[in-house]
Amino acid sequence: MSTNTVRARLLATLGATFLVAAAAKPAQAQAPEVFYKGKQMIMLVYSPGGSTYDIYARALVRHMDRHIPGKPNFVVQNMPGAGGLKAIDYLYNIAPKDGSVIGTVGRGLPFEPMLGRAEAKFDPMRFFWVGSMNRDTSLAISWHTSKVKTMADLQSMPLLSPGTGVGADSEIMPIAFNSLAGTKFKIISGYPNTIQASLAMEMGELDGVGYWSWGSIVSSHPDWIRDKKINFLFHTGAKPLQQLPDLPSIRDYAKNDLDKKALEFLLSRETLGRPFLAPPDIPADRGKVLRAAFAATLTDPEFLRDAEKTGLEIDLVSGEEAEGVIKAGATTPPAVIDRVKSLLNR
Repeated sequence: MSTNTVRARLLATLGATFLVAAAAKPAQAQAPEVFYKGKQMIMLVYSPGGSTYDIYARALVRHMDRHIPGKPNFVVQNMPGAGGLKAIDYLYNIAPKDGSVIGTVGRGLPFEPMLGRAEAKFDPMRFFWVGSMNRDTSLAISWHTSKVKTMADLQSMPLLSPGTGVGADSEIMPIAFNSLAGTKFKIISGYPNTIQASLAMEMGELDGVGYWSWGSIVSSHPDWIRDKKINFLFHTGAKPLQQLPDLPSIRDYAKNDLDKKALEFLLSRETLGRPFLAPPDIPADRGKVLRAAFAATLTDPEFLRDAEKTGLEIDLVSGEEAEGVIKAGATTPPAVIDRVKSLLNR
């Protein structure tokens, strides 16, 4: 083959490469309002339809499109399975990294890689954190027929509580409370979600629930509160719960300074009450748009009226603050992480 022929083919190859790159560049540089115009966006929910996370997500997407340039359309897709790992793995490895997919996952799941869970094959620092719809405080409750009616009772007799999957808050937190605060939760595993667990409690299969957010109880079972069908045993907040000012906090029962710090690490997830995140490596300008639209939606009067009708507690956590919670967790001293791992046998 002559030198001229080789040179011609090389130039042709380079020219074709240049044309492909030139064609791709405008797509990468599309302004957000151009990219999102007429776009069908996906809201991925790790839990089944009708769950509290699902209710929050659907309330959000009914209004968020108005605050995104180009006004895209949202479709909600539920992807339950493996305690949320199926959905978060999809977001991390499979979902398009172009800003067209947002997801909501259990607030404790992003901390699982920090705690050495082998199945959690993702880096929470790489996700793009859009924000959270509230800051949660959780409670332990017992059904009104249970012998356990107070925190003192819970420290002296067992309470049958549901587990909804290895790594789920429903299992991790009560197990930790047993070691750090002297409670006597007995976890009954195998419930697919809290909806089924609450039915089991009403039927007498369970005595109570060891870790359930106040917002979820208010939105899904206001009749329990109204009709006094449940006993409140403790809450998990750093401050008294406004609606139950005399209820003790589990934080006050830690046995020593290390246990207190371990408890604080575990409870830091509550700032991510209803977290929303996008896949890693989405374009920076689209990420900025998503965070702004999320924040604007949560202060939108029309959305707030809708949320109030649905019984949702709204307290905006910005994307930057949510990201900060993850960063703080990732820099927790090793002694504290080791203490938490010891509680979970990891």
